[in-house]
Amino acid sequence: MECLICAKHDGDGPLAGPVVFADELVVVSHRTGGALGYLFVETRRHVATLDALTVAEAEAVARAARLAAASLRAELDPEFVFTFVAGRSHAHFHQHVFARHRGTPDELPWHAEWAGAPTGDAAELCARLSPYFPPCCAPGR
Repeated sequence: MECLICAKHDGDGPLAGPVVFADELVVVSHRTGGALGYLFVETRRHVATLDALTVAEAEAVARAARLAAASLRAELDPEFVFTFVAGRSHAHFHQHVFARHRGTPDELPWHAEWAGAPTGDAAELCARLSPYFPPCCAPGR
């Protein structure tokens, strides 16, 4: 059975979305469908949990998540940028980093999707976010 995340990193399969940044350790991409500003930071290596990451992978994930949050804040001016770590469903560690857009109803939980959230061209947004990930920030550089 093919790994859906590996296929995604190769630009194939139902999960493939526009890529913001990629290096030998992590890939940052936009979620397919839904509101603008929902990014995934994923390891390239099959490793499902935070404690199983190498030091280099953990540093790369942390760096990419911070840059993802900063880029979303700069380009979308959201009310908040949230993050959470998920696992178990895929053999790749992945961290969600996403904007809670201004105007989101207060009664909605922090993680809720909102039908009134901004939509648009995710590939265009990713092109605007990419410069926030300078090559000097890749591990070993």
